[in-house]
Amino acid sequence: MRFHLVDRIESWTPHTEIRARKLTSAAEEFWRVGPDGPVMPKPLVLEALCQAGTWLVMLSSDYARRAALLSIEHVEFESEVYSGDVLTIDGTVISNSDEVAVLDGTVTVGERRVLTATGVMCVLIDTGKLDDPERVRLHGEQLLGGAL
Repeated sequence: MRFHLVDRIESWTPHTEIRARKLTSAAEEFWRVGPDGPVMPKPLVLEALCQAGTWLVMLSSDYARRAALLSIEHVEFESEVYSGDVLTIDGTVISNSDEVAVLDGTVTVGERRVLTATGVMCVLIDTGKLDDPERVRLHGEQLLGGAL
């Protein structure tokens, strides 16, 4: 099962920062039972941040590179995500080289913070080794609303 946890890229600055959105829907397959209704599994909220970071790497490299998670220094889950919530995903690069990028980020729903993560370390890999570069480019154009 493949989860696409970024629906739209709102803004980005090459090699520096990204803001993305994810509209959750009851039709998605990942919901788990929570005390107040279905909740999004916490690891998938973190995955949404990691996917946004990967999109930043791909956009910054004209889709030539992508990120693969190596480690996370610290993550704090502060609130639940419910069906219909809109996640705002903000990531900031704190260190970057040709081989590794490190990202800090938050995920919020409105004014409510859902997740804070620091030291999200990713290895940078040639996109062609993992996926069809043209397919990745087309998906990126969709997330940006065709504004490339």
